[in-house]
Amino acid sequence: MADRPPSGEIFGVPYNFERPSLGRILSAYWQPGEEMLVEKPFGIGYTLNLANWRSWIALAVVAALLAQENRSGDETSEADEEPVEVVVD
Repeated sequence: MADRPPSGEIFGVPYNFERPSLGRILSAYWQPGEEMLVEKPFGIGYTLNLANWRSWIALAVVAALLAQENRSGDETSEADEEPVEVVVD
């Protein structure tokens, strides 16, 4: 079997399977001047660049959606889960 490089791209998607160091992990998530998505320090694909303000907006939207989902799940009672009869003509 041919030896594959530990990092590169497949179909335009980056991958990196080199052993991660703490410095590389921290620098991957904080890259001032770069776009919102940056290459992952380990694995396949992209991750959020926390130095970009757009990443914080995306995280706030996700947190708000999760909070809304948790609140709506708490409001359902067993009375709401009763079977409903549907008549079709």
